[in-house]
Amino acid sequence: MIKKILIANRGEIALRIMRACRELGMTSVGVYSEADKDALFARYADEACCIGPAPASMSYLDMEKVIGAAIKSGADAIHPGYGFLAENAKFALACEKQEITFIGPSSRVLELMGDKVAARREMVKAGVPVAPGSDGCVSGFDDARRIAARIGYPVILKPSGGGGGIGMTVVFAEDELQKALESTQAIAGNTFGLADVYVEKYLENPRHVEFQILGDAKGNIVHLGERECSIQRRHQKLIEESPSTALNDKLRKEMGQVAVNAAKWVGYQGAGTVEFLLSEGKFYFLEVNARVQVEHPVTEMVTGIDIVKEQIKIASGLPLKVTQKQIRINGCAIECRINAEDPLDDFVPTPGKIRNYHCPGGAGIRVESGVYANYTIPPYYDPMISKLIAWGADRGEAIARMRRALYEYVITGVKTNLAFHKTVMENPRFVKGQLGTHFIDRETTLNEDMRALMEREKPLAEKLNRTEEKKKVAAIAAVGAVAQMYCRGR
Repeated sequence: MIKKILIANRGEIALRIMRACRELGMTSVGVYSEADKDALFARYADEACCIGPAPASMSYLDMEKVIGAAIKSGADAIHPGYGFLAENAKFALACEKQEITFIGPSSRVLELMGDKVAARREMVKAGVPVAPGSDGCVSGFDDARRIAARIGYPVILKPSGGGGGIGMTVVFAEDELQKALESTQAIAGNTFGLADVYVEKYLENPRHVEFQILGDAKGNIVHLGERECSIQRRHQKLIEESPSTALNDKLRKEMGQVAVNAAKWVGYQGAGTVEFLLSEGKFYFLEVNARVQVEHPVTEMVTGIDIVKEQIKIASGLPLKVTQKQIRINGCAIECRINAEDPLDDFVPTPGKIRNYHCPGGAGIRVESGVYANYTIPPYYDPMISKLIAWGADRGEAIARMRRALYEYVITGVKTNLAFHKTVMENPRFVKGQLGTHFIDRETTLNEDMRALMEREKPLAEKLNRTEEKKKVAAIAAVGAVAQMYCRGR
């Protein structure tokens, strides 16, 4: 059994993993950059060490420093969280060579799933539906033009080694193709070190549905139901929920079994997701995210299964204790990603010092956060403040609780996307479950509604910034302050 885990990440996910370690009676080791020396996760860890300057390339992405910290601390395992080194096959292989348990899939699986063309080929072999497109990377413009003519416009160009939507380009007509191909190849080469690009049919307003999977070393694989992740901007998810309003029992069973079959085909071990695009009743493979997802709490809330603890148990060689028949979806859960960004200015990041911070509570509410009052959000990383999750016996109750929780949330000092989430929770089409990956683009009144909401809340925001009101907010945040004091004094 693993005894000591180094968490190769930061922010709320690092804290989330450390809490799981504490519940399992394991020692946690945190690593932090110079910019994160005052971060809550660095204080919460049983042990912590600085691994470099603020830029991620000199700290969190430096494999030698991370592994060196694990060796020095005596950690027998590394949990990569999500992002940074989480899906880096070279890092997983380096851990394997040092006989440090990598809490995730094998380096072989990571390498296979990290190459989108190779992953697509494997899914075809496994009988997983894929969108029409090229069999491999295109050799040049003539090849791309031939494939696009065969499958029909619009098409989407994707970097083979890409992720997170980076470099993907939609092409609506042949006269746009050459310029788009050159641009995508350039971005792919500069970002991923590989200029290979492939072509797929572009689905104009699909739903993004993913299935959470768990697989142990004995070959047992189950899925924990689906999450709908269609509310996105620039291919980045903002709101997730489970279950999806688009799936009936028959389609849920079919997609879940396909996800399990895909995982079994590649010999998947650990936690991960098989992602699909759903359009007009048909679903197509998108990718495998070979790690824990940002939105994993949504599934935890409706299944009662602690995914992070299951990751650690699986990495320790323990078998799954649940079968597919034992897994039940109870109620509905929704997650809003609360970010330091301006939704009225194309969601541009707004790092800075949080002046007042009070997170919501009450029945059915969960907050995953790594910040506190007077904490400064650094400009070097993702501007996520927290993940706000609401559970209800049904979707209507989950939405009502999310509305109430957003009403209670107080964050001042930095611009946030709270107004965006409040507006979406009141949107008639969202309430009806009429979702799609272009929801934000097509809901043309969102900005107007957000502006109106922010104008109505302006007097309250100004009141919170007055000197006499700061004392009240500080008192409300006393529990967080006590936690910080405890961490400092250890």
